[in-house]
Amino acid sequence: MNTVTTKQAIIEVDQGGVSSPKGYQAGGLHCGIRKEKLDLGWLISETPADAFAVYTTNLFQAAPLKVTQESLAAEQKLQALIVNSGIANACTGDRGLQDAEHMRAKMAEKFGLAKHHVAVASTGVIGEFLPMEKVTDGIAAIDSANDSFETAILTTDTKEKKIAVQVEIDGQIVSIGGSAKGSGMINPNMATMLSFITTDAVVQPKALDQQLKQLTKQTFNMITVDGDTSTNDMVLVMANGQAQNQTLDPNHPQWSLFTEALGVVFQFLAKEIARDGEGATKLIEVQVEGTETEADGQKITKAIIGSNLVKTAIHGEDANWGRIITAIGYSGVAINPDQVTVKMGHTTVVEKGLPVAFDETEVKTYLAGDQITIYVKAGTSNMKAFGWGCDLSYEYVRINALYRT
Repeated sequence: MNTVTTKQAIIEVDQGGVSSPKGYQAGGLHCGIRKEKLDLGWLISETPADAFAVYTTNLFQAAPLKVTQESLAAEQKLQALIVNSGIANACTGDRGLQDAEHMRAKMAEKFGLAKHHVAVASTGVIGEFLPMEKVTDGIAAIDSANDSFETAILTTDTKEKKIAVQVEIDGQIVSIGGSAKGSGMINPNMATMLSFITTDAVVQPKALDQQLKQLTKQTFNMITVDGDTSTNDMVLVMANGQAQNQTLDPNHPQWSLFTEALGVVFQFLAKEIARDGEGATKLIEVQVEGTETEADGQKITKAIIGSNLVKTAIHGEDANWGRIITAIGYSGVAINPDQVTVKMGHTTVVEKGLPVAFDETEVKTYLAGDQITIYVKAGTSNMKAFGWGCDLSYEYVRINALYRT
C-alpha cells in the first residue's frame, strides 16, 4: 500500500478499484465479442446508490449513453453497471438503442433490480452491431465477484487503471474507488474514455453532482492524447452510503477532506489515461500559472498538450521551446508575451518572453525520461491550471492505421 500526502491528511492508497468501498462487487468475463480477451465487465451495489454522470460532447452519442441517461433521469439512483468492450454500439440507429436497452433489461433481470437502476456502457469499434446472443449469454453467466472488471473494459489500453483511497470521516472509514479505460481518441472534454467512481460515503446528492462536474472539468477534461473526442465517453459516480457517516455537504466540517480524496481519485485516473496513450512513451504534464482566470490557464494548457509539434518534439527529446511559445500564442488567451516564462523540468528556457541560454545536453537527458513537466508562468496572479497528455510516436500511427484489422 502506498500513501498520498495531502494538505489535510494521509490518504491511504491501494490497488483496489470500484469494488473497494463497502457494498460493491465487480468482475469481468469473456463472452465472445472479442476473440480471446475479456470483454464484459459488471458492477453491483448491495443497495441503490445516488448516482450522477457526465458524457461526451460529441453529437454522435452512442446508444449506451442514451440508455444510461434515461436510467438516471428516472430516480438519480443506480445499483448496477454492465460494460462491454470491443464494440462501441455507436452509430447503430434503432437496433443499437434496442440492444443497449436489452443489456439493461437482462442485467436487471439477472440481479432482480429495477431497469432504471442499471447503467450501460460500451467501448470499441464504431458502427458495428453487438452480437447480442453472446452478450445475453455473458450476462447470464455472471457469477461470483473477481478482479477482472478493469481488464474487461479495456480496448487498446496496455494496462488496467484503478485506485482506491480511504479517509476517516465522523470516526468512520470512508472509501472511494475508481476504475477507468482510455488510450486513444482522447481529447479535453473527454473521449474514448470510461471512468467509474464508487464510494460508500453518505453524500448530499446535489453536492455530489457538483463535485463530479467540477472535478471532471479539472481532470478528465484536461487530458489529451490525439485531439479526437469519441462517441462513448462517460464519467459515472455512485455513492451507496454504507460507511454510515453524517451526510457530507459543503457545511460538513470534513467536506474538504472528502473532496480532496475524491480529487486524488479523479486526477490519478486522468493521468493514467494520458500516460497510457496509444503508442505513448512519455507522460507530459503542463502547469500554467499567473493567468487572470482558471479558464485562461486551462486554455493555454490545452493548447500546449494538444500541439502535435510539441508532442513530437517531446518524443524526439528535442528542447524545441519555440513550439511551446507558439501554442501559448494561439491559445486565445490575452497574455503579455514579455511576462511569459517557460521551464522544461527545472531548466528555464524562456524568461520574460526571451530565450535563455541552457545546457542542451542536460535538457535532452531530462526529456529522455518517461514523465516530462512543462511549466509556464504567463502573468502575476496566483491562479494555476494543470493538464496532462503524452508524446506522439510512430507506434501511434501503426496502432491506428490497423485498428479495425
